[in-house]
Amino acid sequence: MSGREPLLLLHGLGGSAQVWDPVVPLLAAEREVLVLDMPGFGAAPPLPDGVPPSAANLAAALHAACAERGIERPHVAGNSLGGWVALEMGRAGWAASVTALSPAGLWRAPLGPRERDTRPLAQRLRPLLAAALRVPAVRRRALASTVAHPERVPAAAGRELVLGWVDADGYDGANREMRSHIFDPAGYPEEVPVTIAWGELDRLVGPPKPGRRPAGARFLVLPEVGHTPTWDNPELVTQTLLEGSARLSSPA
Repeated sequence: MSGREPLLLLHGLGGSAQVWDPVVPLLAAEREVLVLDMPGFGAAPPLPDGVPPSAANLAAALHAACAERGIERPHVAGNSLGGWVALEMGRAGWAASVTALSPAGLWRAPLGPRERDTRPLAQRLRPLLAAALRVPAVRRRALASTVAHPERVPAAAGRELVLGWVDADGYDGANREMRSHIFDPAGYPEEVPVTIAWGELDRLVGPPKPGRRPAGARFLVLPEVGHTPTWDNPELVTQTLLEGSARLSSPA
């Protein structure tokens, strides 16, 4: 063992472990970093048939994946849907601390289905999209809803990010579950330190009202970054994750 505290990193809806690439090298000197694809995304298979991909069920699957690696209670950080999953891991006692970057689920009421979903069209036109993403202007436009500074995302990473959203087997189910429910902060365990950090330039979701956050959660606004901030400012994100995972749990 390295003696460093373990830190599990969870990506958002349609993403993969790749979104953490800019910060993993910066974190590695001070944390034992574990980056996993959530079920149905990246290289990870979906949850078994009959198990809805709710945030709580995704949290249980990721806890099991950690336990298989001998890690029972890591610090957990997540972005977007991964932030909600991180919060559910904290609720279940599976996280030593939680740092959530623009987490999903803190809205007041279920979002319901999207009025306009561009993913089916993107799937049908995937070969054309894959070619178009080699053009910097097209790539920047495709990334602009999640990244405040798309020009900072390397070309190969940008293409992989967009095509990963198109190809994710678990996207539809996880999206449906995410938009059908809300995170419930009531009764959240006080011994789990929670940091919620919101990108100042988040174009997808607005910051939650105080009543939608766990009692005692620390709330930060990260300047000049978007919904998925790791390429916007890796140093700031790293600092936020290190500070959040330094807030050790109180004894039960």
